Amino acid sequence: MNRGGAETLICDNPFEEVPMGRTVPTFTQVIQAEMETWSKFRRGLRKEDQEALDELFRAARRQLASSAYAVRPIPFESMVMSMLIMQQRMMTDLQRHLAVEKPAEAVTGYIGLDEKGA
Repeated sequence: MNRGGAETLICDNPFEEVPMGRTVPTFTQVIQAEMETWSKFRRGLRKEDQEALDELFRAARRQLASSAYAVRPIPFESMVMSMLIMQQRMMTDLQRHLAVEKPAEAVTGYIGLDEKGA
């Protein structure tokens, strides 16, 4: 260890010291790296689908704290769960909106989890 306060790690070469620092990327960095891996896929999408994909990644960024707290072995799982939460919230809001406008028709054809017995 250096006297200057910065910790160092000794590598295979005992004469070479490597400064220690952050070893785990922040979840913001993880999301950015994941977005970059999907860039070619995004380029192949139509403009409106690119915007939809961007909105999904924004949903993942909105849940940074919970995703970082979860510390999943596969960070993409937390990202997808954040995206699903956003989708569920949107569906719930739309169902409430429809129920106000057309109470009898709003639930027609929809079987909720409670009705399935799940």
